Amino acid sequence: MAESTTPALEWWQRGPIEDIHPIFQPAAHAILQSRDELQQSLQSFPTALLWEPLYGMASIGFHLQHIVGVLDRLYTYAKENSLSDEQLSYLKTEGVRNEQITLKQLLQAVHTQVENCLQELSTMGEDAPTAVRYIGRKRIPTTQLGLVFHAAEHMMRHTGQALVTARVLQEQSTT
Repeated sequence: MAESTTPALEWWQRGPIEDIHPIFQPAAHAILQSRDELQQSLQSFPTALLWEPLYGMASIGFHLQHIVGVLDRLYTYAKENSLSDEQLSYLKTEGVRNEQITLKQLLQAVHTQVENCLQELSTMGEDAPTAVRYIGRKRIPTTQLGLVFHAAEHMMRHTGQALVTARVLQEQSTT
């Protein structure tokens, strides 16, 4: 029998993720989908291009670091915590060219951060739409659900930017 050429279902088509409240399923599906698309699309991306900007826009290295940092920061706020000195320090290094950091390391960091987010989601309850949370020193009010949703959509946005940037950089490097 021939192997199926049907692509794997996207995460939102696979049904509920165990131990995660229904209200958080779309966010969980989005971050898992982003993680998988990054892993699949960038697995053969040349390391030499990792820190190269494209037309003055951010490098792949920045996007991957930023995804990790944003998920970490927004989930910290969702847990009603303030950012640590370590998180603030990480923020300052996002996108700073560092030849010691590899694509493999960055993709692993994304994977680990997504797993951390899923673990956090499994502890959140149905009061998320009304559970007031605050962002940053200015204590901008939002909700736990707002933070989780924004984290997912922000990751999707940077995933798209990273994938387009990677494709263009690879095309340019072969011409």
